[in-house]
Amino acid sequence: MTIDSHQHFWTFDPIRDSWITDEMSVIQRNFYPEDLQPTLQQNGIDACIAVQADQSLSETRFLLDLATKNDFVKAVVGWIDLQADAIDEQLSEWKSDKKLAGFRHVLQAEPDTEYMLRPSFLRGISKLKKHGFTYDILIFPKHLVTVQKFVAQFSDQPFVLDHIAKPYIKAGLIDDWKRDIKSLAKFENLQCKVSGIITEADWKRWNYEQIKPFLDVVFDTFGTDRIMFGSDWPVCLVAGDYSQVKVVIETYMKGFSVSEKAKVFGENAARFYGIIE
Repeated sequence: MTIDSHQHFWTFDPIRDSWITDEMSVIQRNFYPEDLQPTLQQNGIDACIAVQADQSLSETRFLLDLATKNDFVKAVVGWIDLQADAIDEQLSEWKSDKKLAGFRHVLQAEPDTEYMLRPSFLRGISKLKKHGFTYDILIFPKHLVTVQKFVAQFSDQPFVLDHIAKPYIKAGLIDDWKRDIKSLAKFENLQCKVSGIITEADWKRWNYEQIKPFLDVVFDTFGTDRIMFGSDWPVCLVAGDYSQVKVVIETYMKGFSVSEKAKVFGENAARFYGIIE
């Protein structure tokens, strides 16, 4: 099964979704499973993982409803208030929904760069594993040192780093990010999504050669056992179409074995999110 490990659905709300600026007008509209499914079929993708874009329980319910109605949406990464006093009880209740695989908080948007180290947040994370939930880490490069302290506290919690931590591809700044990625990768319970890459490059003038050095770092550091392909659709549309995103990774993996490609394009995501064919 080929799997897109990272995409979004939403009913566009200009107030709630103010992060979608006028510069991103191409995605200032609704995006639903019926918009994505033909694109997945055209690109040889069998299934996808829907990831939260809004921090609310209604978002989690919205995505689960879509996943229930559309079998190709195999799992959902939702949102929950990890700092809630009753987090353990809430997680126990959510556990009954088989398509809810894990959770994410938009850490990159928090003014406090050490938000993830708050005792109440750490307490919430500490409850995920026993209920069978994963956690997606959404950050900027400036958070990478803090993330090492964060991940170090949970040796058996399944984590995945979204969008290779959004390096500054457009500016060509790789050294600090490379150093910190290599340090972070020592935690073997951490996976990495090669997603959201073209939107970190120059939207109008990006090319494969600008992106390749960053992929070199990720593949050399994590290896094909810990990498998942993700499109970040529809956000990727601000810089290119779905096929361009996929071709970047396919081009990079041209010389890899069939089994290595299978891991990156589906098997790793299936294992991580508990998807059974």
